[in-house]
Amino acid sequence: MGLDQPLLDAAVELLERRWGHAEQAVAAAVRLDDGQILTSTSLDNLNAAATLCAETGALCQAYTLDKRVTASVCVSKWPGAEGHPVLAPCGVCQERLALWGPDVEVAVADADSPSGWSARTLRELNPFYWGTLFSADGGWPSAAEHLA
Repeated sequence: MGLDQPLLDAAVELLERRWGHAEQAVAAAVRLDDGQILTSTSLDNLNAAATLCAETGALCQAYTLDKRVTASVCVSKWPGAEGHPVLAPCGVCQERLALWGPDVEVAVADADSPSGWSARTLRELNPFYWGTLFSADGGWPSAAEHLA
């Protein structure tokens, strides 16, 4: 199972439930290989250095459960934005998602799509991934190679 509207809806539901009162916020949802959806949000911390990306909680939970992540979406809201714009994963979150391989689907903003977003794989997002230099065969590093 990959990235679809129900995954995005799960992130929006958390965003509105947790941050309905806020002018600006983010929330995320990830899908596991068994179809389960995990959600998380960023920390609201006075010290910005102590905050985490919205995806981090769900990714850590997936890793703790020893489950494979197949898709990830991050949604946002801010003054003047229409709806809940999709944010592509930042570089750090791309590194976190890389643990599950190049075929993990991520949501990206897409003005040409009726929904305003589309799915891309990590490989499409990062065709020159640096980690390939450290894999045994020059391809995307396996989970075991990430742990080495």
